[in-house]
Amino acid sequence: MRRSKESGFREFAEARTGHLFRSACLLTSGDTHFAEDLVQETLGRMYVVWGRSSRVGNPTAYAQTVLIRAFLAHQRRRSAQEHPSDELPETSDIPPGDASLRITLLDALRQLPPKDRAVIVLRYWEDRSVMETAEILNVSSAAVRTRSTRALARLREQLGGSVAEFAA
Repeated sequence: MRRSKESGFREFAEARTGHLFRSACLLTSGDTHFAEDLVQETLGRMYVVWGRSSRVGNPTAYAQTVLIRAFLAHQRRRSAQEHPSDELPETSDIPPGDASLRITLLDALRQLPPKDRAVIVLRYWEDRSVMETAEILNVSSAAVRTRSTRALARLREQLGGSVAEFAA
């Protein structure tokens, strides 16, 4: 029994870790170290409830919910406040692509409040419905629509008049 639980969880973790990490990177505005911590926390919480079919009917959706809630909980803590530094952090291996575009978009995401950022990631990166997003964030669907509209308007404001040039 225990061996099958572990092998099932291991398969799930191997299949979903990359996707969870990409979502976490967007939530953390490119802070890969914090994103790794969020994924680790998510997988740890998933392991605790793994095998309880009543709790984890859809493990993929549950993992995404755990990730988002872990991110929001961290943002509410006082210790989560960042402080500027004169020293640059070590760099990570960034996959090939348009680095300036990635930096611009991550900076724009960073300017959003955590819940707005979570709504944008869930709705437009994860392609979740309004209802799914509301359920994950434990808010009403009207709140999701309002946050989405405001966050997109703020992103448009930050990125300039033509957001289409970034999407091309």
